[in-house]
Amino acid sequence: MTDSRTTTAGADWQAWQESWDRQQEWYMPDREERFRVMLDMVEALVGTAPRVLDLACGTGSITARLLDRLPDATSTGVDLDPALLAIAEGTFEGDERVTFVTADLKDPGWATQLPHDSYDAVLTATALHWLHREPLADLYGHLAGLVRDGGVFMNADHMIDETTPRINAAERAHRHARMDQAREQGALDWSEWWQLAAKDPVLAGPTARRFEIYGEHAEGDTPSPAWHARTLREAGFAEARPVWCSPSDTLLLALK
Repeated sequence: MTDSRTTTAGADWQAWQESWDRQQEWYMPDREERFRVMLDMVEALVGTAPRVLDLACGTGSITARLLDRLPDATSTGVDLDPALLAIAEGTFEGDERVTFVTADLKDPGWATQLPHDSYDAVLTATALHWLHREPLADLYGHLAGLVRDGGVFMNADHMIDETTPRINAAERAHRHARMDQAREQGALDWSEWWQLAAKDPVLAGPTARRFEIYGEHAEGDTPSPAWHARTLREAGFAEARPVWCSPSDTLLLALK
């Protein structure tokens, strides 16, 4: 693997990776823990040299941790965001274990652009909540066709149990109070991070294209873990259940 601190066209990709991590940790201080459990389950179920699809890969956060943990793994990262993909491609430039594909997961034919017909593991984190239930269920159906028998799909994301409104409200208030305190200490939020990217001479163009594609940040649905597990089983997975959770988020594992 090439030194990810090597600059390409004047960009320090490792610095952008670390900046993205800090921004994401403002929302999810337990982010690394969910990644650790995710990779524990990859190793337990599909071994130490898996072919992985990093779904909605962003800057390649999962791929980076995958290859640090399992250096014999390979990864295909797929995303539509040109700015985050620029960081990912710069970070992993020259690493033959990693391939990136630009594709829209809402396009029914997105999987035809992938370099492989099947994967041992499909992994995603904090990305699919921008999809509403119907397109998410459709995506799960496509993933059931991509994961080999005995392979796994894992989604770590916001999954809200709507049957516990008072618990949800208390958790949200407590979490936002902690986030406000971190902001006072200099933490960047999502919007401020993108403002910095828009001013960077290398990322300004990709960032402008990113907002042409997506507009401002929009939320989809955050259905419960039970909904995800049921929908994945209906899509063709044999087993599905949470393997990690926080008060607001869940890592849902589905076994083909």
